[in-house]
Amino acid sequence: MHKRETLKIVLMTIAVLAVIVINALILTKREPDILDIPETPEATKPVPDFSAYTDVKEKKSAFFDYLRPEVEKQNAYLLTLRHYIQTLYRKALNEEPLTDDDISRLEWLQTEYRVKAEQPLTSRLLALLHKIDILPAELVLVQAANESAWGTSRFARKGYNFFGIWCFVKGCGFVPGKRNAGATHEVAKFPSLSRATYTYMRNLNRHDAYTDLREIRERLRANQIPITGVALAEGLMNYSERGAAYVDELQTMIRFNQEFLTE
Repeated sequence: MHKRETLKIVLMTIAVLAVIVINALILTKREPDILDIPETPEATKPVPDFSAYTDVKEKKSAFFDYLRPEVEKQNAYLLTLRHYIQTLYRKALNEEPLTDDDISRLEWLQTEYRVKAEQPLTSRLLALLHKIDILPAELVLVQAANESAWGTSRFARKGYNFFGIWCFVKGCGFVPGKRNAGATHEVAKFPSLSRATYTYMRNLNRHDAYTDLREIRERLRANQIPITGVALAEGLMNYSERGAAYVDELQTMIRFNQEFLTE
């Protein structure tokens, strides 16, 4: 009888400890933060073999269908950030104090989007609103097609780099075969399609080379005119050494592929 009672006490103790551990895990599990960059398990799957398609229309459909969900997800994230910054801006106008979380998030956003911290609060928030905004899916999709040869380049296949993004630390990516003598850049390699798309969109939203793109977008918003890929392509003159010819090509691709760009 004594042994049974002892066993019962031991089992009850184990059960209580298990409940405590489970509750602790639940309580310590971090809730998603508004700043968390969206990443999904699907984004780490191997890139489809687009070279296997023999029908051009099927290939285009497959390519755009593969990239579109990621582009839409990143744009939704940008809108979430934008709405949050607008909330902070209203607080600033009403002279309401920011919470510790707000201050921490603001510091991250300023660093991520290269906004000078010494400016007044309202100026910083307006600068962030100027930089953090959507990029039309049609523009992102045709630029990805253009830069990756419709997903068949080795940079896209092996590193999710559909956008021709460079990096400048040795070993950060792939050494391009036609790199000029003395050049040190590499074509960046990413761990997922999510991270590659985020980096590309952040690049257009913060780099000085694309100031024109952001100004075009801001004027369209101010005048309540739809933000289109054809319009924003005008701000990509510096994306390629081809300049105006590159912009014209992107705009032509958007117009020519409308049936594939719309769901």
